[in-house]
Amino acid sequence: MLSIGNLSKTSGVKVPTIRYYEKIGLIAPADRSRGNQRRYEAEDLKRLTFIKHARDLGFHLDDIKSLLTLKEDTSCPCSGADEILTRHLSDVRNRISRLQRLEAELERMSHCEGECVAECSVIESLADHSHCLYEH
Repeated sequence: MLSIGNLSKTSGVKVPTIRYYEKIGLIAPADRSRGNQRRYEAEDLKRLTFIKHARDLGFHLDDIKSLLTLKEDTSCPCSGADEILTRHLSDVRNRISRLQRLEAELERMSHCEGECVAECSVIESLADHSHCLYEH
């Protein structure tokens, strides 16, 4: 049995986050000791580790909940998990593309040759979106 502090230390998930995951149903409410302290089993640690790794990879909590549901039924085809991963990968690629456009725009804006704010191309670009080459 693990206390919430030990579970936190072992999993790398902060105590308030563990409580939140309990509240929203990602992990089952912990058993309580006679002193009303939460007590967790090894399976709770495995589940929390799964959740943490999925969060580290950027999955949304709803997707993690779906993945956990799939994980519980070992006879279930894995196409559902693959669909969730494929959708997430597409989202990541779209964010990378947007960030690359943003990077290019900021790089282009960063070469001000003015000597004072009245001549500053950075200020001018920020004040008027039409100076931007990319939508961001």
